[in-house]
Amino acid sequence: MFTGIITEVGTILHKIGGELDIGCGQIRDDAKLGDSISVNGVDLTVRKINPNSLVFDVMPETFKRSNLNQAVTGSSVNLEPSVTTETSLSGHIVRGVVETTCTLLSLTPDSDALIARYQVGEEYLQYIAMKGPVCVDGASLTVMAKDEESFSVSLVQYTQEHTNLTKRMAGDLINLETDMMARYIAQFMQPMIQAAIEIELDNRGVS
Repeated sequence: MFTGIITEVGTILHKIGGELDIGCGQIRDDAKLGDSISVNGVDLTVRKINPNSLVFDVMPETFKRSNLNQAVTGSSVNLEPSVTTETSLSGHIVRGVVETTCTLLSLTPDSDALIARYQVGEEYLQYIAMKGPVCVDGASLTVMAKDEESFSVSLVQYTQEHTNLTKRMAGDLINLETDMMARYIAQFMQPMIQAAIEIELDNRGVS
């Protein structure tokens, strides 16, 4: 489990097959073999610790659903260690399970902030609520606007300086994890909604 508060921006040193070697400092210093680290929002396990980097293995399914498949040497990635009993939950509860990628449409200046707008399909947009939490490339953000095909978040100066989000270009794919609570509520409610629909249809048939 993670909070979506980025600790460090690392650099891809190499990607060979399913192996990712990521250069980092603080994250590497604190890491142990087997630790879970969020890499652009993807929960990966530390397999090897080098003097200046951490090595991870990435499954084909993870490459398919995330932007790690497009990572090249020199790419920057957001890093966060998993929570501990001493971790402050400053962001929101993040599983580290990227559901899909969204597309960056624009980065628009708004005083000291930047408004980032992302496009995603209705299948995932339905779990994104106004003023609710969303996780993009591992960063916990609050939804400030939403329309039929996109959502927007505000990147304050701290976020601009401590994540890779402002290094993105329009058209780039960004990892997305929607609100876990919204997905669970929808899953629990769906059978009841379906039952209510069937009852209503039966009633209409009787009348």
